[in-house]
Amino acid sequence: MSDSRYMLSDMKPTLSIQQIEQRIQRIKNQLAALGEMRPGSLSKQYNVCGKLGCRCKDPEHPQRHGPYYQLSWVHRGKSTTQFIRRPFVAQVKSQLATYKNFRQLTEQWVALALQAAKMKLQAAKAAAKCASK
Repeated sequence: MSDSRYMLSDMKPTLSIQQIEQRIQRIKNQLAALGEMRPGSLSKQYNVCGKLGCRCKDPEHPQRHGPYYQLSWVHRGKSTTQFIRRPFVAQVKSQLATYKNFRQLTEQWVALALQAAKMKLQAAKAAAKCASK
């Protein structure tokens, strides 16, 4: 008897184990195709220097220096920041987007794996109950 015939009535929409496994395989394929990634966030900053008479100190129309791009991330509990030069901003933004996609895909994978595990356990319980009668 195939596990794929057992359904959970509380799942919306109800998927078979086989359908869940197919979705997981699609997610694995998407993960394998991801390119360069990095965690974190990129912020644009404008700074004020300490020089007297500088345009950033103008009392009527101050013009701050910048923009400067700062990448911030936490890895293994360590917070890190790094300034990113303007020519590399597009590349870093792409890596950040890829990492966000990676996180979404892995979250979906875990959710589907939990659904499949719950269904398999219920199927095994039902089969054991039928066998004991």
